[in-house]
Amino acid sequence: MTYQITVLPGDGIGLEITQAATAVLKKIGEQYGHQFLFTTKEIGGCAIDRYGTPLPEDTLSSCLSSDSVLLGAVGGPKWGTGKVRPEQALLALRKEMGLYANLRPASLSLPQLCPLNEKTAEKGFDLLIVRELTGGIYFGDRGRNPDGSAYDVEKYTIGEIERIGKTAFQLAQKRKGKVTSVDKANVLETSRLWRETMHHIAKDYPDVAYEDMLVDNAAMQLVKSPAQFDIIVTSNLFGDILSDEAAQLTGSIGLLPSASLGAGSCGLYEPIHGSAPDLAGTGTANPIATILSAAMMLELSFSLQKEAAAIRNAISSVLQAGWKTADLTDDHPLSTVQITEKIIEQLDQIA
Repeated sequence: MTYQITVLPGDGIGLEITQAATAVLKKIGEQYGHQFLFTTKEIGGCAIDRYGTPLPEDTLSSCLSSDSVLLGAVGGPKWGTGKVRPEQALLALRKEMGLYANLRPASLSLPQLCPLNEKTAEKGFDLLIVRELTGGIYFGDRGRNPDGSAYDVEKYTIGEIERIGKTAFQLAQKRKGKVTSVDKANVLETSRLWRETMHHIAKDYPDVAYEDMLVDNAAMQLVKSPAQFDIIVTSNLFGDILSDEAAQLTGSIGLLPSASLGAGSCGLYEPIHGSAPDLAGTGTANPIATILSAAMMLELSFSLQKEAAAIRNAISSVLQAGWKTADLTDDHPLSTVQITEKIIEQLDQIA
């Protein structure tokens, strides 16, 4: 089987980590008889420098015609916070591709890396944050008033809430069967609509346990007892913040992948971390989050579950054997290329 993949290295460490992920995909292709065809395009700050826009038409066209998209990272202090910013490419790309569900798993593979107390870390956790991606305050009206004040508008429709809610419940049916909907219904009208709609959806999934939780409490509960969560479904803004918090509980955001999906099979897959321009070119970036994002692509877009499991097992074996990058250890850390080679070697052993 042949799969067309658009690769968007982006800025900072993006080139190094996407090269690691494509190397692993090539190995999987050799082992399982698949052909992955990669087309590399520019996005973010590098695209601004060359084309004056963070999302060139050629890049968007390639993404829309591919089977899926693998992204590194965009942004950096070079481009500041002006009117044309690298991050605008992500918002536009998600919207053009119709990607409304952002899936961010967080699980604890190495308890010793967890910043929480030993008792909490020993329990472990395996949760999935389902973040609404194309609505809310990030896409609402915004601006400055003549008096110098500024505004950003949070807005959701019932349809937008329904589709992300159904995604969360359907995923819960394949996992531990629990959904926690996070909002701020004690203050925000959009959250009250969110909660009402989620309650309506929950009636159609009697096999899934359901609960509401205010976002401030959710932030505390993630630190107090992350093991209580299975699926967390929430709005764009809240999901952006909570998923980074959950990621840090694993010990490093260099381990956490993500998938952005819509109605079809084509998705956008990327690590949750940023472009880390200070690490660019040093060979010290951790590529595991990007490699795991590629594994999510195999599973969710291409229905290649065995291949995705092979990658996850190889990474787990490498970490358990003590091979780590600089974000995970100060004791003889491996470079980006070296850890990638270890993962590929492990794939050879388990094939």
